[in-house]
Amino acid sequence: MADTTRLTQAVDHFADRLRAAPQSRLQRGAAAEALGLARELARRAQVLEDPSGEPREMPDAGMFAAADQITVAVHDLALVLTDEGQIEEAVRLVEEAQKRAGV
Repeated sequence: MADTTRLTQAVDHFADRLRAAPQSRLQRGAAAEALGLARELARRAQVLEDPSGEPREMPDAGMFAAADQITVAVHDLALVLTDEGQIEEAVRLVEEAQKRAGV
């Protein structure tokens, strides 16, 4: 199993920033950006777990759940990643989403 510490730390940081963000920041797109990231991470995990299956889309649980959704999605993904390249790609996705979210 690959070492996913850097990935989980990146998501934990993003999640903490989302939880500390004012509602106005979440409404201006930070929550939507986080949901998009959570959906992509969940999709990647599902494809790795079952390449022949149809990935299910993570539902929108509301702006205040966005931090929890990215945390759950990344922990699911971390369980199925097998190499450093996959981890680095996921870290890049998290860091880019956090920049776009502005938190």
